[in-house]
Amino acid sequence: MEKKEVLKKLSPSTNEFQGIDIESIQKSFVNHLEYSLAKDEYSATELDCYKALALTVRDRLIERWIETQQAYYKHNAKRIYYLSMEYLIGRTLGNSLINLDLYNVVNTAIAELGYDLKELRELECDAGLGNGGLGRLAACFMDSMATLEFPAYGYGIMYEYGIFAQQIIDGYQIEKPDNWLRYGNVWKISRPEYLYPVNFYGKVKQYYDSDNHLKTEWVETRQVMAMANDIPIPGYKNNTVNNMRLWSAKSTRDFQFEYFNDGDYEKAVKEKAQSETISKVLYPNDNVHLGKELRLKQEYFFVSATLQDIIRRYKKTVKNGFADFPDKVAIQLNDTHPALAIAELMRILVDIEDISWEKAWEITVNTCAYTNHTILSEALEKWPVYLLEHLLPRHLQIIYEINYRFLQRISKKYSNDIDKIRRMSIIEEGKDKKVRMAHLAIIGSHSVNGVAELHTEILKTRIFQDFYEEWPDKFNNKTNGITQRRWLKLSNPGLSDLISSKIGNGWVTDLYVLKQIIPFTGNPDFQESWQKIKLENKKRLAEYIKINNKIEVNCNSLFDIHIKRIHEYKRQILNALHVITLYNFIKENPRADIVPRTIIFAGKAAPGYYMAKLIIKLINSIADVVNNDPDIGDKLKVVFLENYSVSLAQIIIPAADLSEQISTAGHEASGTGNMKFALNGALTIGTLDGANIEILEEVGKENIFIFGMNASEVDELRHHGYNPWDFYHKNPQLKKVIDMINNGYFSKTRVFLFKPVIESLLDLGDTYMLLADYKSYIDCQQEVSKTYKNKKKWVKMSILNVAHTGKFSTDRTISEYAKDIWNAKPVHITIPEKSDEK
Repeated sequence: MEKKEVLKKLSPSTNEFQGIDIESIQKSFVNHLEYSLAKDEYSATELDCYKALALTVRDRLIERWIETQQAYYKHNAKRIYYLSMEYLIGRTLGNSLINLDLYNVVNTAIAELGYDLKELRELECDAGLGNGGLGRLAACFMDSMATLEFPAYGYGIMYEYGIFAQQIIDGYQIEKPDNWLRYGNVWKISRPEYLYPVNFYGKVKQYYDSDNHLKTEWVETRQVMAMANDIPIPGYKNNTVNNMRLWSAKSTRDFQFEYFNDGDYEKAVKEKAQSETISKVLYPNDNVHLGKELRLKQEYFFVSATLQDIIRRYKKTVKNGFADFPDKVAIQLNDTHPALAIAELMRILVDIEDISWEKAWEITVNTCAYTNHTILSEALEKWPVYLLEHLLPRHLQIIYEINYRFLQRISKKYSNDIDKIRRMSIIEEGKDKKVRMAHLAIIGSHSVNGVAELHTEILKTRIFQDFYEEWPDKFNNKTNGITQRRWLKLSNPGLSDLISSKIGNGWVTDLYVLKQIIPFTGNPDFQESWQKIKLENKKRLAEYIKINNKIEVNCNSLFDIHIKRIHEYKRQILNALHVITLYNFIKENPRADIVPRTIIFAGKAAPGYYMAKLIIKLINSIADVVNNDPDIGDKLKVVFLENYSVSLAQIIIPAADLSEQISTAGHEASGTGNMKFALNGALTIGTLDGANIEILEEVGKENIFIFGMNASEVDELRHHGYNPWDFYHKNPQLKKVIDMINNGYFSKTRVFLFKPVIESLLDLGDTYMLLADYKSYIDCQQEVSKTYKNKKKWVKMSILNVAHTGKFSTDRTISEYAKDIWNAKPVHITIPEKSDEK
């Protein structure tokens, strides 16, 4: 009998799967503790117990994982490849237990052994694989693709260090290394058999072969190896376990012996260390040349390895060349970071597979699709031509050829419109020529989508208007979403159980089912249960604040929460102005009947973003004054929670009464925090920006607090000349608040500390129009307080918000991608029955 046949015969997954009853879980746990970790009941630490439990769960994932991958080959399915520089997956244990439908069984099994599942879950580090909304969306997408049974793979980089661990010291953000892998990671399975060369630098050699065909070779390159690391992604109760494959950089050789033999060990390993820097840290600071080069290296590194892996898998099932490639492969570019995939696929097809340019281009365009996530000019990637020429000379040639052919075609249509041709070119002319990666992504893809209705409209009419006019059918909208498995069932079990007790569990896979709770909106018992759950969630957050911030907050106050990346357009400063306005009102009206508030901020500022870091300091300085003023007491507290993460969000969001979504209209692509808050019963205060508009459409204008200018009004005011000084002089309340900051009320030892903030608002034109929206925001906040006093009205609004969040599931989003862009079909996974399961 051949080796493979013996293995197949003896394989556990060939015979029967591991048990999912209490006794089987306990046996697996004890076995892993002893045989995987070499520990017993006397020597095992809490971390050991977490690892043993994670390995127990992983066993059950792996069984389904193997069955899933084999089924995809058996069905010769079209596969979806999602390329993203970030996956903000948070912790894996809890989510895996939910999706395997094992949470209650494991909770009981572990409790009988004397352990607390919640405590063990807390020992898992958040994965340092992402930063903000882009990465969290990718994680939600992976969950939904598995739940909907789509043959899908996520590709990215296995960062050794996350972006940074944030500490707040004396009110300032301090960046510390996020060494999230310091204790290992049981979910990561390294695959040294999938090791691909990735080339950099070198030069391009062209020659004619014996048939007089022009051949191109990229030669004299420096090589780095990309090694695969896999993380299983389970669907919800369906046996599908998809794969997230993340690449780590490995040197092509360990060290140079000639240096070692001379006694210079440091120099001997230098090349190895430099090679492996590529996957060390998520998004290096790109303010300097070396940072830019490393960022570009990261992008090409993961794109090159991914395409080699995709083509390897394709060739296993398709033997007749690349004609069927777009029918078997769908590549989704998550923003412009993977846009080099277009040039790389062309290089592989033309240079290596010897396919004609025209045919290769047809294959590439029909395979690739591009999601745009931003309208901010600084976030639309542009790479200096000199850098690409240095690092990826062949790819620059290919980009120039793509551009040349594209411009030739459009020049025939717009020969008299040189400005339009210049605007549409992939190459931005100027002193330092740049490659517009968004233009490459648009030209090289068959689909371009925005992530909210307003965002897509802005792409069509403003950012990429020329391309929309050229290819109107190429543009479409796919409003973002969130996965309800993590953001309600796992994060808010009290609310989840209450909802399921009334309408069943159908909402877990079809969020529109939540509309069935509408008849309970006016039910006093249901309202009371709803409010009790919210209060318990607030107590949990209050306890976290007490432990970590040494601040006691009033759980009966309105929890007003603003958590997101710190950026001027997200307008944390506007919220800070409201805090000071409230503070002044309480000081001036000590006997007024006001609604107590706890205003909570969290979020990271990019290390090189000076103003964002100063905003964090401003918020903390305001908090120091407010929280220590005896006249204020429990009426107002301000808290900044450090090191915002997915697991921290799972504590904050269920406790929120009010969700702050106050970006300048026309600037936020979508937002998904707004959806998470609404799903957990928080009411939104927000502008008509991003997905706020669609939340308004779903929940109704009577169940949301909208303020400020819309995108058209913002553009009109800017066009006619916006002068923030006018608003400063006309509004005494606003003037007082700004003067307090400017005159050092919140920075008495450093009077001019926040002068740059005031300059940005007054002298530098208030780019994001905070002062123009200030009065509307303050008036809207007063309406929030008035409504919150009416507890019955507030709880009804809260219930109706949850009931109308059906649209905002990534299950809906992914279904639309699969139907409109990928043309992909689900594959149902069946597993062997366990004969003697208890």
